[in-house]
Amino acid sequence: MSNSGGDVDSKAGDDIVLIVGGGGREHALAISLLESVDVVEVHVAPGNAGTALLATNHAVSASDVESQVELARRVGADLVVVGPEVPLVSGLADRLRGEGILCFGPDADNAMLEGSKLRAKQAMRNLSVPTADFHVLDPSSDFNAALDDFSGKPWVIKRDVLAGGKGVVVTSDRDEAVEFILQSIASDGKVLLEDFLPGEEASMLVIMDESAAICLPPSQDHKRVGEGDVGLNTGGMGAYCPAPVITDEVRDKVMERIVGPMHIGLSSQVNPYRGVLYVGLMIDSQGDPYVVEFNVRFGDPECQVTMPLISSDVYHMLAAAAAGKLDTYEAAFSAGHCLTVVLAAEGYPGPPAKGREISGRGLSSTGEAWVIHAGTGLHDGKLVSTGGRVLSVTGYGIDLAAAARQAYSVIDQITLEGSHYRRDIGFRAL
Repeated sequence: MSNSGGDVDSKAGDDIVLIVGGGGREHALAISLLESVDVVEVHVAPGNAGTALLATNHAVSASDVESQVELARRVGADLVVVGPEVPLVSGLADRLRGEGILCFGPDADNAMLEGSKLRAKQAMRNLSVPTADFHVLDPSSDFNAALDDFSGKPWVIKRDVLAGGKGVVVTSDRDEAVEFILQSIASDGKVLLEDFLPGEEASMLVIMDESAAICLPPSQDHKRVGEGDVGLNTGGMGAYCPAPVITDEVRDKVMERIVGPMHIGLSSQVNPYRGVLYVGLMIDSQGDPYVVEFNVRFGDPECQVTMPLISSDVYHMLAAAAAGKLDTYEAAFSAGHCLTVVLAAEGYPGPPAKGREISGRGLSSTGEAWVIHAGTGLHDGKLVSTGGRVLSVTGYGIDLAAAARQAYSVIDQITLEGSHYRRDIGFRAL
């Protein structure tokens, strides 16, 4: 496991990759792509202080579709890998393909699997993919009757828009449920009310095109800010991979009941799905999987624990999927384990303190740990915080305990005033 991005002198090819985005996911992708024998340059737009250490950053917003297309042409990108969902929903992949540039990421229509919760639910219903029952509520709906249908357990209310991870409320308080329903309908015109799915969550990242689907090792993240999975929801405070809740038996069910049908449906379209499909799962007490959500990009921090476990060439895999030739790629995975811990700024998940210096010996870690930047930048030559989730440390080991020791031994040596991180990542499996 290396975080250096490979030795340019040992490269066999001369391919150039543009990564769209600027978070921890994009830094992890840059590390993995640079390990390819065929990649000599990686560009990241906009990137962060971590990607600047091994790639060329460009001050272009990830959501600026036309500027990203122009940048891809200017740098001569052989492949564009789109990190976040917003530019995909806005049609970045469509524009790039129209210019004859390979793009790893679905077209705008397929990206609506994440852009619209209703679109995802309808797709699952059409393909008989197991998921929670639901109602679509609009101004003419009988809210109380709908709530009564799912009474006796928490209500799950989801806005039908991209909401930056803040569009879902899970509550047992009827008044709170009604208030969020009314707010969502007022802003969006409709809202989804779902039955509550009990069980244990996990995630499966599936590389997919019309020719094949490759499941990466399953992972599990920690959304709550506090140890023991308490407190406010966040973008993710850590993750580990593989997740033991996905046994061989459960994985077979996921493939048969979810991945297989979705692949058939998505590959039979005029514009087949080419990218990664993030399958958010709930595993019930009987070991049966249900879909909680689909995302059309690598999860963050799931990407940070999945990429290091791919022992075959990541660039070849993503490029093959972008070209519709994934069936020619043979994936290989490490038998090890990864665990990542997120260092968050003071105030997160509320408004974070920014502009504070980050220091410590842990920043220069090599070997069995990746230090992955997210909300970082440079100011007067100093590394500073620029966001809520500042960086993460991914440890690798022969088992999860060894991976955890690696991650914590490094993050303990990184200093950021007021910062915090959870000390129990992976507790369900340790």
